[in-house]
Amino acid sequence: MNKVVFGFGLLLSCVASAHAGTGPAVISEKAKAIQAKAINLDTHLDTPALFGRPGWKITDRHTYSGDGSQIDYPRMVEGGLDGGFWVVFTGQEGRDAAGNLKARDAGLKRLSEIREMVAANGDKFELATTADDAARIKAAGKRIVYISMENAYPVEQDPSLLSFYYKQGLRMISLAHTSHNDFADSAGMGVAPKGEHGGLSEKGKALIAEANKLGIIIDQSHSSNEVFDQMLELSTAPIILSHSGAYDVFAHSRNIDDKRIRALAKKGGVIQVNSLGGYLIDTGATPEYRAEQRKIYEAFGGRRGMSEADRKQAMEQIAALDKKYNIKKADFDDYMRHLLHIIKVAGWEHVGLGADWDGGGGVQGYEDIAALPKVVQALLDAGYDEKQIDGILGGNTVRLIREVQAKADPAAVKAALE
Repeated sequence: MNKVVFGFGLLLSCVASAHAGTGPAVISEKAKAIQAKAINLDTHLDTPALFGRPGWKITDRHTYSGDGSQIDYPRMVEGGLDGGFWVVFTGQEGRDAAGNLKARDAGLKRLSEIREMVAANGDKFELATTADDAARIKAAGKRIVYISMENAYPVEQDPSLLSFYYKQGLRMISLAHTSHNDFADSAGMGVAPKGEHGGLSEKGKALIAEANKLGIIIDQSHSSNEVFDQMLELSTAPIILSHSGAYDVFAHSRNIDDKRIRALAKKGGVIQVNSLGGYLIDTGATPEYRAEQRKIYEAFGGRRGMSEADRKQAMEQIAALDKKYNIKKADFDDYMRHLLHIIKVAGWEHVGLGADWDGGGGVQGYEDIAALPKVVQALLDAGYDEKQIDGILGGNTVRLIREVQAKADPAAVKAALE
């Protein structure tokens, strides 16, 4: 049973302009003008996972129905997304020497792919490393590419690699993913698993200290509540939740409760709201369902190397599996329920967008980034003004980058850049 604590009156006008939960049908000129002026950033873009797909190009316009992708340059332009944090993601595997070495190489490969994408499309994208870069790159008519790491697994073998990543542009790092690692306990995937470290390990605490010195934003998303509490206490700079939801709207271990949201805001942090359906509502996905879904992807050699024909077959099989298990689909209203609740709890100055595009995010009516203007209109309909919407779209993220970097150790930054 979902526990919902929400000011329903705030959402009435938004719902009234929607069609069956799919969001506003018309985007007003006012909404368009607000979005055009704002710096629109999403703090969790898993799109680099697509860079290795045969024949897939960031400069081509794809469709979610066609190949399952949610971000590309044409749709960024269409949806008004100026950029965000492009993720170096490494799934958690073995925690022995062989696993750590494999993770190290996977992380470096993904980092290279992001930088190569930017270099190959210099007329459309530009690497960003400071808060001021966001406005400058937007003004130049390009898309903004900050780099983040989801799961610190690639630096388990050698934490000093963090300095190398910083030199290459890394400006945000999360410690864990869906299972525990050497740095921190994970929040798991529904019900929080028993912790291994009681939150952060000593290695994790040291990584936070080093990230603070370099001015790298510390990301709590995917880590346990105990990790959140310890991060907030130990970090000398505000932290971020790059793609999370509201536990008091839907009790899922990946979401964060109101008490902690308030504590985050009090310390100057920002929570970016996720759009992954299974974190927004109870979809009915059982362990058996997830196991069958995993087998489908494994039958095609995994998600990354699929051909277009294989991908279409996999999507058809997943759709049939969803029907078999009567999987419920979250929609735009479900997403806005989390977003508006979090704004109410944290205050608009501490909220942003981190939809988890190309990493599992997206709901009915908000399937890809081309639909971003719906969020702007829904915020307007809910009574928020231009200044508040500007902050939520990206201004709060830019402020956080600035504050974290202002607290960095100049000597550590200089040494990393030499």
